[in-house]
Amino acid sequence: MLRVYNTLTRTKEPFEPVQPDKVGIYLCGPTVYKPSHIGHMVGPVIFDAIKRYLSYLGHQVTLVVNITDVDDKLIAESNRRGMPMAQLATEMTADYMNNLAALGVDVIDHFPHCTETMSEIIRFTQTLVEKGFAYEALGDVYFEVAKCPEYGKLSHRGVEAMQGEGGGMAERKRSTADFALWKSAKPGEPSWPSPWGQGRPGWHIECSAMSRKLLGETFDIHGGGLDLMFPHHENEIAQSESCHAKPMARFWLHNGLMQASSEVGKLGGRHTRPAEGDLGAQEVGKISKSKGSAPFREMLKQFAGETIRFFVLSTQYRRPIDYSEERIHEVETGMDTFYRFFKRFERVTGTSFYALAAPTTRKEGDFDPGDRPLLKIVAEHRNRFLEAMDDDFNTGGGIGSLFDLVRALNKFIEDEKLEQPGKQTADKLDELRRGAITLRELAATLGLFRKPQEEKAAAGDELAGKLMRLLIDLRADARKKKDFATADRIRNTLAEIGVVLEDRPTGTEWSVK
Repeated sequence: MLRVYNTLTRTKEPFEPVQPDKVGIYLCGPTVYKPSHIGHMVGPVIFDAIKRYLSYLGHQVTLVVNITDVDDKLIAESNRRGMPMAQLATEMTADYMNNLAALGVDVIDHFPHCTETMSEIIRFTQTLVEKGFAYEALGDVYFEVAKCPEYGKLSHRGVEAMQGEGGGMAERKRSTADFALWKSAKPGEPSWPSPWGQGRPGWHIECSAMSRKLLGETFDIHGGGLDLMFPHHENEIAQSESCHAKPMARFWLHNGLMQASSEVGKLGGRHTRPAEGDLGAQEVGKISKSKGSAPFREMLKQFAGETIRFFVLSTQYRRPIDYSEERIHEVETGMDTFYRFFKRFERVTGTSFYALAAPTTRKEGDFDPGDRPLLKIVAEHRNRFLEAMDDDFNTGGGIGSLFDLVRALNKFIEDEKLEQPGKQTADKLDELRRGAITLRELAATLGLFRKPQEEKAAAGDELAGKLMRLLIDLRADARKKKDFATADRIRNTLAEIGVVLEDRPTGTEWSVK
């Protein structure tokens, strides 16, 4: 049974949807004022995988990610660049969407925009005013936190931790803890008509309005980065539950923050690799626009989208992610284990791994291994994968099981000598195919290995091919002469520059990492 850690209760609970077999998920998306960086990609990758796994379990899942396209930061950046706010938002939204596509994040059902939800936001605010939870002051509308006795139940932080707006807004509020639902327009700012005059929404109200519009007054999962728990998610709860007199979300899931490797686990002073959930410590090394993080599109010039996706999912989602280029290179090297197996599988069976028709649900994937040794091992690794994912979507543990599974499949090929002529019996090939189908099935629940990766240009270069054949022949001659020092030097030197040699019964092959 799937168990999920609920930030609201600080415990793992059995996952039970509000409506049987239907799941609604809302994930806080970006404020589109600058190009996306790697930190913006963490939540979408994680919740894309969560939706895939819930669908695999048989649920009908709706995933919503909002786009904040009007905000103080957007207005400031549009003024700095001398362009309309709407044009800037459109440009940065396109950048965000392109990055998601590169990562294989393609199961998000709705991308509601704040500017397209204005009528719902205004109606939501009106209801809070009518019910006495909000008040108008000189064109602004504020939520009165004192009217919400349960305020702080998500973050366990009270009103004293709230940082109120400065300037004129502070003078209009009944309490510094009160937060804006609607802001009166300043000269030259984008604005919309409302019962309180021209203005625009506060940050928190948009998510309450969008989630209600698309998922209902109570839905299953609200997700977001740990840094959004307070005040953003706390304020969402206050608004929505005051308005509807019912829970906003059944489960609150918060992913750990992407942190610069130099900050993670730093000795001396404040550590930034704590147990999951320690926001203050994780904020120290958090990657953000304000810290000058490079645009994500630049990162895609160096690493494949699937590599970055694999990197993000290699850590259990509630823990901080240790980011560095060296770490991603390590992941890239580890992924070669799978890519080499895919090529090997095609050589042995004559079938592309990517052409295998794999089960799309857990029930369809169940099978009886009988007395076949390999399939008993495959079934064991499949069970371990599912146990990891059932334990609060532990994608890191699941990936570990995938490595165990691919190693078992490689060992079977070697033990049965399936790459040698005459050794490929129908029964053995069938057993290998069944194991590979399970690998494809499980990887698909994480959105991995869905299509072949583009070969690196160096691997197909004619001159490089001729030079490599020369080095392989020289190494073979050295081995025949028992000059193993020279043979090892050739292999090791090539490995240092990213070229892998694989000795097979049919000869030595090479590939670029």
